[in-house]
Amino acid sequence: MNKGYTPHERFSLKNHPEFNEKWVQDLIANDPSILGLGDLVLRDRERIQPRAGRLDLLLQDPETKRRYEVELQLGSTDEAHIIRTIEYWDIERKRYPQYDHCAVLIAEDITSRFLNVVSLFNGTIPLIAIQMQPLKMGDNVTLVFTTVMDELSRGYIDEDEDAESAPTDRAYWEQRGSKATVGLVDQLLMLLKDLDPSLDLKYNKFYIGLSKDGRPYNFVSFRPKKNQLHFELKLPQSDDLDLKIEEAGLETLEYNKRWGLYRLRLTKDDIKSNAEVLKDLARTAYQRRSSL
Repeated sequence: MNKGYTPHERFSLKNHPEFNEKWVQDLIANDPSILGLGDLVLRDRERIQPRAGRLDLLLQDPETKRRYEVELQLGSTDEAHIIRTIEYWDIERKRYPQYDHCAVLIAEDITSRFLNVVSLFNGTIPLIAIQMQPLKMGDNVTLVFTTVMDELSRGYIDEDEDAESAPTDRAYWEQRGSKATVGLVDQLLMLLKDLDPSLDLKYNKFYIGLSKDGRPYNFVSFRPKKNQLHFELKLPQSDDLDLKIEEAGLETLEYNKRWGLYRLRLTKDDIKSNAEVLKDLARTAYQRRSSL
């Protein structure tokens, strides 16, 4: 046996006399982060639903206030649990419309039939499917949670064809923001052209985007204000990126989970003193965009 290696054995929770659904509930309730959905907190468990049973777990993101309606299932997914998961999500979002809600189904076996069915309405209903794998490791047991279906990710801004993409011009943004803050966009464009010389600005009604070879290519976007610039980078949130931005002394207005982007507040001094950091962040977003 290799040094430091502990062999493991998969087992089923459904027929186990000790490790049952309540045991799984307790684990998640004590530490919701094990699901891999972020630093969530427990709001409620076995939450009574009017004429519809009980919701296993209600979790919430303390920063965004987003709520996750979690249904647990031992064994394989089935139609009843799919319907129940969606029903509980629908009840909660109607009772508390001030919050953003997401349905979560956790099961030992996420079948291909389940994935085929839910893919029909994924994008309309925010739904996450997580497969939990129970493992024995010597005298101990553990659960491995793997997201097998995430919410349908929103497209890049350049894929949107509504009024937000209505073309405008530089004068529009100099009036809405200022000549000085539109000038900051020019400075950032020069940094971006080091990544790709074919990039140009594209002035839209609600943001300034980018184009590449005449087509929208928005891995970043800009929103000039009167005295500052909001710079948006399409990147998945991570501790490394958070730390990098913080150590540079840059101000994060928010991380928008719905659109998957960082929104930074920039001044002239920020761009001057952190040009390389901003270029590096943009490079990561550009590489991610190019790989799609």
